[in-house]
Amino acid sequence: MPELKREAASSINSSYKLSQSSNGLIDMLLSAENFNDLVSAMNYLDIIAGKNYQAIDRLVEAREQAQETQDKLAAQKTEAQNAQAKAEDAMNDAIAARKEAQQRAAKELAAQQAEAQKAVEDAEKAEKDGQTTFKTESGNTATISTPEAPQKSNDGASSNGGSQKQDSATPSTPNTGAVTWSARDEFVKKWASRIDAYLAGSPMAGHGKTFAEAAYDNGVDPRFSPAIANVESSKGLYCFKPHNAWGWGSSGWGDWDSAIRDHVAGLASGYGYTVSVSVAKKYCPPNWQFWYSAVLSNMNSI
Repeated sequence: MPELKREAASSINSSYKLSQSSNGLIDMLLSAENFNDLVSAMNYLDIIAGKNYQAIDRLVEAREQAQETQDKLAAQKTEAQNAQAKAEDAMNDAIAARKEAQQRAAKELAAQQAEAQKAVEDAEKAEKDGQTTFKTESGNTATISTPEAPQKSNDGASSNGGSQKQDSATPSTPNTGAVTWSARDEFVKKWASRIDAYLAGSPMAGHGKTFAEAAYDNGVDPRFSPAIANVESSKGLYCFKPHNAWGWGSSGWGDWDSAIRDHVAGLASGYGYTVSVSVAKKYCPPNWQFWYSAVLSNMNSI
């Protein structure tokens, strides 16, 4: 652009000088000795004028193109800003919806506290009496276990609006505050590593990211499905159908990724945010107390 400006300025200057010396130009044309000289002089003047106008036109065209480019960039910037704002709004809405589900689960757990405590006590009594296993709804044999205090989260304060503080949950109920809902990438990165550590050495090893992504996308506790997988099939070791690690329905899958995503979606739509007395009664009616205690115990270990 600077070079075009210089050329245009030079051309304007030349055009101005030619216009100011019109008498001299006329004299030059009249002094032509013959017609050929006259044509040559006129062609010369026309070439000079043409070059001057071309330089000016190039500058005008360049300025128009620059303005057009600037307008396009401004429009793209506005569009990008709007898209970013929409993405942030969508993310905030998603986080809010998941926190709301978390709060509802905390209230449900509080309402079922007595039954939950009784279920854990029944499991403890069975262990003391020498009973080590129970039958699940699918017919699999599962190990009776009782929950210890849940692991402390590294997230800081609870994200559930204060309905249940992070370390206030008793061993008879899941600590909903252990899960902090954040941006998807951050959430998946954190929980993928924790679930991978839990699944290490099992047929489901390496699928922590799938569990974490599915949990975020469906708004459920990321520990829920992996814990059920251990209770029902020892983390995929004993499946009654291909890749069905959860004793769930009568379906089989061709791969773990599809199976995990479908199971987590099924938990969200048919059971709930996390393990609870009502979920246990629906998922494993024959021995719901033992199932509840075992799933909770596994969740606390993730």
